[in-house]
Amino acid sequence: MSSERAPLSAEAVLASSADAVVGLDSELRVTVWNPAAERMFGWRADEVLGGDLPIVPADLKGEHGAVLEQVRSGSPLSLYTRRVRRDGTVIDVRIGANRVSGADGRFAGWVINLYPSDNDVQAQRSAMERARLVRRLTDVVVDINADLSLKSVLDRISRGITELTGADAGGFVLLNEDRVELVSLSELSDELQGFTAPLEDSLFGELLRSGKSVLLANEDTRGLQDLVWADLPGLHTIALCVSNVHGRPYGALYALYSQRKVGHVELELLELLAAHAGVAIGNALAYEELNLQRVHEQAVADSSADGIAVLDFGGRVRKWNRSAVELTGYTVDAVEGRHPPFPLPACHGQPIKHKLKDGRWLEILMARIPRTHEWVVDFRDITAQKAMEEEREDFLATSGHELRTPITVIHGYATTLMRKWARLTPDSQYEAVGTIADRSSALVTLVDRLQLGSDVARGEIQVSRDRFDLLDVLRQAVSAFRPLSDRHEVSLDGPDALPPTAGDSLATGMIMDQLLDNALKFSPGGGRVHVSARAEAETVAVTVDDEGVGLRPGDEERIFDRFVQAGARGDGETGFGGLGLGLYIVRQLARDQGGDVTAHRLERGTRMRFTVPVHRGEDQDPELGGESGAVEPPGADPLRTGAFGAVPLSDASHQQPSSHESTKTSQTPEALSRQRSGPLRASRAP
Repeated sequence: MSSERAPLSAEAVLASSADAVVGLDSELRVTVWNPAAERMFGWRADEVLGGDLPIVPADLKGEHGAVLEQVRSGSPLSLYTRRVRRDGTVIDVRIGANRVSGADGRFAGWVINLYPSDNDVQAQRSAMERARLVRRLTDVVVDINADLSLKSVLDRISRGITELTGADAGGFVLLNEDRVELVSLSELSDELQGFTAPLEDSLFGELLRSGKSVLLANEDTRGLQDLVWADLPGLHTIALCVSNVHGRPYGALYALYSQRKVGHVELELLELLAAHAGVAIGNALAYEELNLQRVHEQAVADSSADGIAVLDFGGRVRKWNRSAVELTGYTVDAVEGRHPPFPLPACHGQPIKHKLKDGRWLEILMARIPRTHEWVVDFRDITAQKAMEEEREDFLATSGHELRTPITVIHGYATTLMRKWARLTPDSQYEAVGTIADRSSALVTLVDRLQLGSDVARGEIQVSRDRFDLLDVLRQAVSAFRPLSDRHEVSLDGPDALPPTAGDSLATGMIMDQLLDNALKFSPGGGRVHVSARAEAETVAVTVDDEGVGLRPGDEERIFDRFVQAGARGDGETGFGGLGLGLYIVRQLARDQGGDVTAHRLERGTRMRFTVPVHRGEDQDPELGGESGAVEPPGADPLRTGAFGAVPLSDASHQQPSSHESTKTSQTPEALSRQRSGPLRASRAP
């Protein structure tokens, strides 16, 4: 070659190669994909580089892994096989694979050459050989599954290793936390049975750390004579593969070869056998567990919170545990010899959900016992889970509806100002800006309520239990709400003094704000809102009565759930709106300070009853907190900040609206909610 002519570059050679050339790094990611590979398989280089190799059919994944493992541990390999194009068609190819070493001589990856196979005879021979191997594998798997005793299954697996792969010896190693144990072997001394070793130092540990499913070790690359397997004379090569049970490593199959190396076919067969072994072991474990359950059948079944039934081949009940009786209401005598009082899953491993006549929901699972042709049915109460699902749906629907209105108004007025600012009068401009501010305040309040509801649900709200004057809190709340509506008469009736109470005055103010807010909101026709308080044995009871729409029978408890406005109050046609978080929050706040909030139906309207514990003086429980007295945040004199907005306390009845301020007189529940929007302040747990 003339010295003036530049040598060919590696890139030019790859680009001009008639064969598809693919490079994989040690993590099996594609690093080289030449133009011939694009033409042969249809994927562009930018679609495959850096990802997994997409051309391997699902049924040949084991073969692919076995080939790479053999090449990594030994010499180049060539074979006939099949690969898939991007359009889904499968082609016969001949593959040549070799390992790639880095500058330091260590393993760095693989290079694979592929070209279509025109030799129909060779391809046919390869297909026939694979069919023969599949038949051998099938025979071995059938033998393994012929018994459900775990010890027998493991012994059959070890024998299957030598029969299927041609190994000189085989064994099954069990994973037991940080150690491995030889629990089954074939063609080795029985004295090795039960041998244990640390997982960290074993080949099994090395295989798990590598993240691969198969590992090949031979005398040419490492010393094997210090291993327990050296009991095999002339040990040269060890192949091992992970066996997973229910998706987790359970053990490993070891194939031992004396005085010879291993081909990719043996590795592929070992990997396939390991997969079938995992299924057989899983079945044996389930069967042994079932046998153990039968030894203590009644005691174990009756102690289960799940309903358990055993069905015969015809689907009739043979066993029915105590929880099954409690969940369904059917006694053993009523169901024995009959079909269960609920539908069964169409197939194994696919649970179904069923609603009983009493409104409870069951999740039903079923598993077959192959040896006895029985079925085990497990069913549990998922009513709470279904309620959570419905609650989530209610939240999405409610919050979306409540947030849409202020956002729509804000967007509309903002767009109008942007487009028509110059044509609007100053008063119109001011009115539009005021509306935007008004609706944005309502939006902030909605978001604050959602945040507070979330904090309360997670227990992140700190509520103190200090001594405070409940009567003073009630007076302030009534004074704040009295001028908010000219259609309601808000009054306080109670003794001139009440016993000292233990709790959080700020939280109590929040509770009273919400109860009074609800009383006005759900009394659209006006009427009397009456607050009263009286001392009882250990508590002070506060009641808030209204003459509004009232509650439906049975909704007295449901209205305290999140995102619920039950009964007549919750009818969509009434248009009261809201997130349905208020009563949920106030009940949690009341209970956190040792009291409670309950709802009661009246002949006309609703009574909300709120209790606060009486302070016990010097003998007060230390858990109730000290006498700090600092219950209001600094600067909180002009406003009492509640969970649902800032409510004016001082001079509330004398405040007059400015020329650009909407009136304080409420004509609708929506107007009241809008006027009382304000910043939220709540004490949260760190």
